[in-house]
Amino acid sequence: MARAATTADTFNAVAEPRRREILDALTQGERPVNELVTLLGLAQPHVSRHLRVLREVGAVVVRDEGRQRLYRLNPQALKPIHDWVASYQHLWEERFDLLEDVLEDLKEEH
Repeated sequence: MARAATTADTFNAVAEPRRREILDALTQGERPVNELVTLLGLAQPHVSRHLRVLREVGAVVVRDEGRQRLYRLNPQALKPIHDWVASYQHLWEERFDLLEDVLEDLKEEH
């Protein structure tokens, strides 16, 4: 069940796994709430609460089309997360380089 929003930032909003699932589903394009309900296997009120939190931090945008509410990603709101994770990229690259060296050494031994 969605907790009350404890944040006004995207980092805390996407800390909840179900919200990340919603974001993942929206990478395929705009979707109505009932489709998200089916994909996630959650009750509609739960999905709506998660969507409200994502909307409040700007991670998703909603538009009404007839009786449906259609949600889509707002990638710009996720940029701070990307930028933060990217700042660690050099660490991963160093580790992969070290791993590659170890694997090469193992190949040469055999």
